[in-house]
Amino acid sequence: MLYLHAIFKTMNRLFLSLICLISFTAAKAQIHEIGVFAGGSNFVGDVGSMTYLKPNEFAYGLIYKWNKSPRHSWRASITNVKITADDDKSKDERRKQRNYDFENTIKEVSLGLEFNFFDFNLHELKRQITPYVFLGLNYTHYNGLYVVDNGTTADTRKDSSHGTLSIPMAVGVKSNITPHLVLGFEISPRYTFADDIDGSFPKNDDLKDFRFGNINSNDWYIVSGFTLTYTFGNKPCYCD
Repeated sequence: MLYLHAIFKTMNRLFLSLICLISFTAAKAQIHEIGVFAGGSNFVGDVGSMTYLKPNEFAYGLIYKWNKSPRHSWRASITNVKITADDDKSKDERRKQRNYDFENTIKEVSLGLEFNFFDFNLHELKRQITPYVFLGLNYTHYNGLYVVDNGTTADTRKDSSHGTLSIPMAVGVKSNITPHLVLGFEISPRYTFADDIDGSFPKNDDLKDFRFGNINSNDWYIVSGFTLTYTFGNKPCYCD
């Protein structure tokens, strides 16, 4: 009987130690961040400047991160992006002579994976800094446009609002500026599977006579700016 009691006691200790080890690992790996993004945006397509990075409008959003390890985290975000473009501000003389312009608002929901070049352990209080990259998938909602050229003037009109997928890619750098706040800066181009954000290739076949530009090149827009996130989650528990 004493032998069985000793075995039971030993197994109970092993079980508690295993539970504590699992809790320690999960708590250390699974820490959360929630925060905001604010920055600028610019468009690259068939209308306006072809400069890759030239923010001329405002973008903002909310960000959530689930840090699975000091090197990678799952990241979700909701972002509102305003984009405008004007041929008159292009260096291409043909675009200046054409003189089209447009304004659109993009709402996107994003999910992807962020990878840190260096360990970024949010349980450590010391100052840390690391470059990072992000790759994901967006659902992008916007107004489809088309352009009516009257010869002397051009009128950009709304067709219908619809959605498309886009691929966000980001390069950035971040640092913990306090024990619970992480500040970052990133540049993030979005490749879309659409070509009517600027009105150059309306999806509606009834408007095919209004199509122009390069039909083999989809629209891009670039979002750059700052992220500020608050970290929370249980710290590791140490078992006796």
